[in-house]
Parts: sequence; structure tokens; C-alpha cells
Amino acid sequence: MSMVGVPAGRMADFARRAARALLGLPALLAATLRAWAEQPYDWQLGMQPAATPVRDHIDALHNELVVIITLITLFVMGLLLYVIVRFNAKRHPAPSRATHNTLLEVVWTMVPVLILVFIAVPSFKLLYFESANAHPQMTVKITGHQWYWSYEYPDQGDFSFDSNMLSDAQDQKDDKPRLLGVDNPMVVPVGTVVRVLVTSTDVIHSWFVPSAGVQEYAVPGRVNEAWFKFERPGVYYGQCNQICGINHPFMPIEVRAVSAADFAKWTADAKKRYSSNDDGMLKLAADASR
Repeated sequence: MSMVGVPAGRMADFARRAARALLGLPALLAATLRAWAEQPYDWQLGMQPAATPVRDHIDALHNELVVIITLITLFVMGLLLYVIVRFNAKRHPAPSRATHNTLLEVVWTMVPVLILVFIAVPSFKLLYFESANAHPQMTVKITGHQWYWSYEYPDQGDFSFDSNMLSDAQDQKDDKPRLLGVDNPMVVPVGTVVRVLVTSTDVIHSWFVPSAGVQEYAVPGRVNEAWFKFERPGVYYGQCNQICGINHPFMPIEVRAVSAADFAKWTADAKKRYSSNDDGMLKLAADASR
């Protein structure tokens, strides 16, 4: 398209609009990434952004390991190329009959050991950090069933409720991602250390929320413990990632991290909604009697 004959004023206006659009691209991209941050999306590369300190530590170890693995891969590739060029049949027609090299054998044994020790130190620190939950500010008990989750809030009035997956039609109506939306999500306050106690009434399940950096097994007859502290408000999704039966892929997890004021309002409403509702307790009793 030719720009000959276009008035200077229109050209200047077009340039200003183009500049504003280009300057707005980073903000648009950041907003889009924030919208995608809490759930997987098509053609995703990498992991979901961290939303808790535990997940921050997991990402830090992951990034460190990527550097180590890349360096090892490049070294092995370079060594292989050197051997291919240096010891091919044309340049080395008489193959060496050497079978041992003590120094070389010591080096290729000790170097991997030192690398593993170097990796083990931050790994043990991460494991300790994930389990060292000395000062929880609230507790939520999570119970896995075939095939839904139950949440109990003993610190907020001891109410409980069940969380079931929504139908496709309801997901579209509520603008929730397919197979991830639930009727009653878990709600927690932002900036609060939450201890979760995870158990099961039937088979082994797994309560897994990637953005929180939490994957805890729900084992019948046993209570496992984990913790998280969401650093920003949002809706975070997860799923049971332990094959627990025919409806295993239909056990989504939805966690809403809200402000302290909104959590207080939700708690007051939840006490009225769930404290007088005996359906959840009857379902728990039926599951326990199986």
C-alpha cells in the first residue's frame, strides 16, 4: 500500500497509534501470561508460574539442574565428536589395544559422584523446606474419594463440604476450564501459611496443584501433611495424578486464593451453607463403611 498523498497530520496520528500499540504489547503479554498462569493452556512451554514459596524453590532447583544437564550434554557431545574425528578408520587404521587407564577410570568415576553430591545438597534443602512447616496459621483437611474431594475447615468453625467436577455445560456457563472447574472450590487467604492434612477413604489419590508446588498422596488410614502460602490472589487448578479408578481423570482441584477480608466473608457464608448440610457427612460415613 502506497503512502503517497497521505496528509502529514494523518501520518503523525498513525505513527502515534502504532507507537502506543507497540508500547502496550508487553503489558498485554504480561496480562495474558497472568491469565494463563493458574492453569495449563494449549501449546504451553515450560511449567506454570510459581504462586507459593515452595514452588519458587522448586523452580530454582529445576533451573540449576537444567544448566548442569546442558553442560554435561555438551561435554559428552563434544567428546563423541572428537572420538569420531580423531579415531575413525582412515585417520587411525591401527586401533589401539589398550584396555585400562587408571587415571581416566578414577576421573570418570569421581566426577559423576561429585556432580551428584553437588545436586544432592540443594535437593535435601528443598525436601526439608517442603516439610518444615513449624508455624501454620490455619489448617484444612482434604479427603479423597472415588471420585471427588472433601474439604474440612476445623479452625473456622469445623464445617466441611464436597467438591465435584462440573459438567461441560456448567463450565461454559461459569467460564471455567473444561474438566477443571468444580462446584465448591477450596478457598484460602493470600499470605497465610496453610497446613493441609491429606487422607483418603477408599484408594490412593494424589492432591496435586502445580502452581502451589504441592503434590501429596491421600492414603487410606494415614494422614499426610503439606503446606503452602499463596503470594497473590487467583484461581489455581490441579487434578488427582494418581490412577485411582475409572473416573480418575474427573477429580479436579480448584483453589481460590483471596484477600483476608474476602476470606472472612466467605467463611461466614460457608458456616451457614455447610454447617447445617449433613449430605457431606453422610457420604463420608458411607465411604468409610465400604
